[in-house]
Amino acid sequence: MKFLKNDGTKVFALGGLGEVGKNMYCIMHNDELIITDAGITFPGTELVGVDYVIPDFTFLKQNEKKIKALFITHGHEDHIGGIPFLLQTVNIPYIYAPNQAVGLIRKKLEERNINYKGLMVYTENTKVKFKNIQVEFFRTTHSIPDSHGICVTTPDGIIVTTGDFKFDLTPIGPMANLHKMAEIGSRGVTLLLSDSTNALNDGFSISESKVDEALSEIFAKHKGRIIIATFASNIYRLKHIVDTCKRNGRKIVTFGRSMETNIEISIQGGYIKNKEIFITPEDAKKLDSSKVCILCTGSQGEPLAALTRIADGNHKQIKLETDDIVIFSSSAIPGNALSISKTINKLCLQGVEVYTNTSLSDIHTSGHGNKEELKLMIRLINPKYFMPFHGEYRMLKSHADVATDCGIPRENTFVLENGDVLSINKGVVTRDGKVQASDIYIDGNRIGDIGREVIKDRKIMASDGIVVVIANIDMANKQLLIKPNITTRGFVLVNENEELLKKLEEISKKAIISKLNGQINYADIKLEIVSQLSSFIYEETGRKPIILPVIMDIKKAKRDTIHS
Repeated sequence: MKFLKNDGTKVFALGGLGEVGKNMYCIMHNDELIITDAGITFPGTELVGVDYVIPDFTFLKQNEKKIKALFITHGHEDHIGGIPFLLQTVNIPYIYAPNQAVGLIRKKLEERNINYKGLMVYTENTKVKFKNIQVEFFRTTHSIPDSHGICVTTPDGIIVTTGDFKFDLTPIGPMANLHKMAEIGSRGVTLLLSDSTNALNDGFSISESKVDEALSEIFAKHKGRIIIATFASNIYRLKHIVDTCKRNGRKIVTFGRSMETNIEISIQGGYIKNKEIFITPEDAKKLDSSKVCILCTGSQGEPLAALTRIADGNHKQIKLETDDIVIFSSSAIPGNALSISKTINKLCLQGVEVYTNTSLSDIHTSGHGNKEELKLMIRLINPKYFMPFHGEYRMLKSHADVATDCGIPRENTFVLENGDVLSINKGVVTRDGKVQASDIYIDGNRIGDIGREVIKDRKIMASDGIVVVIANIDMANKQLLIKPNITTRGFVLVNENEELLKKLEEISKKAIISKLNGQINYADIKLEIVSQLSSFIYEETGRKPIILPVIMDIKKAKRDTIHS
């Protein structure tokens, strides 16, 4: 659906539904379109070689002239990571973001040499007005400073999107503005879009101050070196680690590019004080172990992260000592449990004490609200209609059930997929078609040239390998000059399978000769080689490697013509 009808206000997601990450939501009224967030998600193991996954920007490109601005709720990667790719594809007149997010966005754009003049800082008191749409903001609590929800007023009704949030009555940073939320709710909100990440968890989430207490206890009783791995984007966690080190007379050494970047921007923004507490690895070697804290990436067992290299014993600057302790101040992202377990085992094998988040030690809490907090948001905003967002289907479904428990009629809740459109007409919300919304893969700096067929080929090469058949043919005289050469990678061990490779040579030879009569066609020769070899290989080995024929015409070789 290239264009949507100009009958009412349209609300839809290009990313963030049925998944955790890749957040991008759109609100459109007639010739005005605003976007909320532009995130990425990190690929699973099935997306071989892919760096990031971003939303499909096709609809935005087709409706480029309607776009008024992009609004950012906060500075996490799943909300800002797609901005450089979006700006390379679509003209975005302005990007409005809170202070911390602006610093992170600027850094991203500088790294990719993108010169963009439309980056604007908003505060909770900012109001942005267009012809038909007005946008305002309310402060929320999350694991990063300057996190906001957004209220959008249109001629057809008020739409509120929470961004990522929790309710923490003893936070490290400022309190969420419950009064403004309630005031917005009193206006008569038509549709609420609310964060569903922890919709499966009962009760309230742990306060960040409890984590602060747990870390303080560990620091107070341990006299050796302390190594902490946490999410680099959890600025409030980093802040109270800094404060705890300050109280305990420790200096901090940081390892990991993302950790260093986030701390630098947080110092510039005034969120982290005591810049002098950070020292170099060289200076740390001059201090007693009791005066040092190492703050690093690798809480998810990432192969190249600092903590993983420390655990493997191949970090150039850090070697484990017997009285070290390692703290995992994080939770496991789904799919990373095995990698984390391997890292912990390696640390324990070297005699290091390891702390993880358990019922006995609250050294991590989520930045997303549990069910009781989701209920509180619904009660404060008091919407007529409800659309859960930012979550896998089971999370969205659970959140819709929570909304029903809070008195919203089941028929007024919408569990949608990316691309599904809601239409608001004079305060009534209905489903209204679909727009294009798929996954776009980023490999290196290139956008969208890695499709599912490429991923399929990569999977085959990773699991079954590749067989290359090189044949020298005199096309003019219709002769195969020498027997085909068979080269394999990731298929079989050459030295142990000589008979099999000789058989492949023979089959390839017969396949080529069978096509050298009559009109010769390169494509027909390659197709015959692939057809004959694939069936034989599968019967013999049960594998399906990629078969790549390379046909060289020796008469044309002087002109460097190779057909493959």
